[in-house]
Amino acid sequence: MAAGIHTGRARRHPWAAWRRWRKGRPFWGGLACVLAGAEICAIPLAPLEIMIHQGIAGIPSVLMGLIMIIMGLTAWFAPHYRTLAGILTVLVAAAALVMSNLGGFLIGTLLGIVGGGMIFAWQPLTAPAAPGSEPAPEPVPEPPAAPPHDEPSGAAPPADGKAWPPPPPPRVPPKPSASPSPASPPPPSPDGGILPPPREPRESA
Repeated sequence: MAAGIHTGRARRHPWAAWRRWRKGRPFWGGLACVLAGAEICAIPLAPLEIMIHQGIAGIPSVLMGLIMIIMGLTAWFAPHYRTLAGILTVLVAAAALVMSNLGGFLIGTLLGIVGGGMIFAWQPLTAPAAPGSEPAPEPVPEPPAAPPHDEPSGAAPPADGKAWPPPPPPRVPPKPSASPSPASPPPPSPDGGILPPPREPRESA
């Protein structure tokens, strides 16, 4: 019984590896390009009564067919060049319609255009998320850092743990200015009266 289980696993393993390889690249588009190139290359080898010669002994047909086969293989073994391979395949297939026996009697041109479009449009599959896994939480934006305080050049904060910079000294209110003393009254006269204020001397003319 155990031998039968191991045999079944060994038989399924190559098929699973083939499926993984096929899904990791534009397989069907590359296959269409290879078939189109082979069909265009085979036309010059046909009997003369069914072949339409264009160019020197059908050299354009062979060259275009080889280019399409190379683009199909590039899509298989170098999928990261799929955009270039798809565009070149479509251009060569369209040119073969005029330069190579009507594009292999339209079969090669149609296969090349369809295959090039499939190669160009192919996108790799993204890995699905596990069924029990939760989506990752969104990162919380950090608050902006406070701007640094401007410190005087050459000054260092105290080592005793006090606040830095030190608070400004308290303001002292200005003292009131001394008011001018009033003019002293004129001295009294000997008879008890008040003497008149002295007169200012007049300048002589």
